[in-house]
Amino acid sequence: MKKYLIDTHIFLWLVFDPEKVNTKKLEILKDPQNKIFIASISFWEISLKYNLGKLSLSGLTPDELPKVAQKMGIDTLEIEKEVMASFYKLPKVQTHKDPFDRIIIWQCINDNITLISQDRKFSEYESFGLKTF
Repeated sequence: MKKYLIDTHIFLWLVFDPEKVNTKKLEILKDPQNKIFIASISFWEISLKYNLGKLSLSGLTPDELPKVAQKMGIDTLEIEKEVMASFYKLPKVQTHKDPFDRIIIWQCINDNITLISQDRKFSEYESFGLKTF
């Protein structure tokens, strides 16, 4: 069984605009042989952006989204204290400073999980052990 963690925007697309997710990614996400996760910090990111008025959820509120993920067969991956404490080891990439992305990247590296995203900046972390799709 392969493990995949979906980036926040992939989750939002799956919920609100699934045609934005390309066919190859959808095949992976729908394959019952694969285990699909969303990072718990993604829900915090969504909640923050919603509160700032930067994100519309089409009538839903952020606190409803964990159950939506569960109904879609997406498990929540909690960030372990060891991952948080060792975050300083993730090398800095000058063109990418988003703290939500960086902790998701570090979690994937530590847990040997492939990250599914459309963000091309993530490829800059592949030399540090990140697997992307």
